[in-house]
Amino acid sequence: MAVDMELDGGGDGKGKAPPQISLPGLFLACMVAGGVQYGWALQLSLLTPYVQTLGIPHALTSVMWLCGPIAGLIVQPCVGLYSDKCTSSLGRRRPFILTGCIIICISVIVIGFSSDIGYALGDTTEDCKVYRGPRYHAAAAFILGFWLLDFSNNTVQGPARALMADLSGESWFPFLMTRACCEACANLKAAFLVAVVFLGLSTAVTMVFAREVALDPVAAAKRNEGEASGPLAVFKGMKNLPVGMPSVLIVTGLTWLSWFPFILFDTDWMGREIYHGRLDGSPAEVAAFQEGVRQGAFGLLLNSIVLGISSFLIEPMCRRLGARAVWVMSSAVVCVAMAAVSVLSAWSLGDFGGSVQDAARAPAEEGGVRASALALFVFLGLPFAVLCSVPFAVTAQLAASRGGGQGLCTGVLNISIVVPQMAIALGAGPWDELFGEGNIPAFAMASVFAATAAAAGVVLLPKVSVRSVSMAGGH
Repeated sequence: MAVDMELDGGGDGKGKAPPQISLPGLFLACMVAGGVQYGWALQLSLLTPYVQTLGIPHALTSVMWLCGPIAGLIVQPCVGLYSDKCTSSLGRRRPFILTGCIIICISVIVIGFSSDIGYALGDTTEDCKVYRGPRYHAAAAFILGFWLLDFSNNTVQGPARALMADLSGESWFPFLMTRACCEACANLKAAFLVAVVFLGLSTAVTMVFAREVALDPVAAAKRNEGEASGPLAVFKGMKNLPVGMPSVLIVTGLTWLSWFPFILFDTDWMGREIYHGRLDGSPAEVAAFQEGVRQGAFGLLLNSIVLGISSFLIEPMCRRLGARAVWVMSSAVVCVAMAAVSVLSAWSLGDFGGSVQDAARAPAEEGGVRASALALFVFLGLPFAVLCSVPFAVTAQLAASRGGGQGLCTGVLNISIVVPQMAIALGAGPWDELFGEGNIPAFAMASVFAATAAAAGVVLLPKVSVRSVSMAGGH
């Protein structure tokens, strides 16, 4: 949606308006978001199952994801604030985007080659086709790269969002297989190497087409004179948030609490509950788990297609119904979907209690269950499109209504995303373990959070003029 008021996004510090940009130009200028999303997709679809092959138990995999919320809590608000004030000749956002993308490339290479690094450091001398024990050096390298990736993703993502508001089976590559890295590992390695290429190309396009007007250093110095710097400036800025922003933060937090169990465990859920696989079981059970992960990744592909198509529907929906109504309805849809995931899991296992692993061989109507699971991935595409756009659009409009500061506002909004992620990362694994080491309890809890988010949205969300909302967002 076009922004019909002047934003504090690309001026030179002297009141000059940001350069006008066409819709195709905006797409090219924000191309880097696509590269970042590719990296996110790899993390969310592949890494929870893969890290378990290195010796990290299922109950602890959610803790690994603490890096995301910690990075978002610290990095995005600070980077957003500093990018609002950056006086580089490249503009305010692009220096952070470029630096973050270079670090992303380094981190994904570390992740992709973690098994080889662990092998070189002495995890084992056996071939990966026969060795099934823990690989702690590889796990350490993996977690280091994983955390670095999330920190750099957040470095890019905040300025990229602000820039949008400113402007408006067999191994894929057999040669990657080594004695430390078999088929699944080689596929992961290849995927992350593709991520390096894709991110590099998309970054180059953004750097060329995002023609920012540099902020005048003298004017910026006068405006910022006497202001606090560093993280303290972020907390000081939070005291002056636009009217309605605290309510947006609360509803955003509840909304993400309803999404993170599925986001973190979707492919693991397909491998365990739907395909009845296990990584520490027989070869047939390992193969079943891996097939479930592949089908889950395919489900995420279908989800992304629906999300992309649905993105074009968000604007007319918001114009007709209002952003608040669209947001509330999406939470209600998620409530139903998460409840359906829980019921479908119990149906697939043929057991409403006990351990998932004990029930892994229970008979199930596999065709109908698996088709229903894929249908849920598709069904969730529309509410995910709302999640990735409407909260950020409302935030951008609230910031614009008080004269700017999109970088800081989107960074602060990210706090209401990462705090729920920290809660899920710390609690989901132990919570699921209490009920048999599966994912069903976390999904049931997500349904409750979604219902709470819908109720809170009705009561708390401000009415925003849809006419001037900027649809900029993405996770």
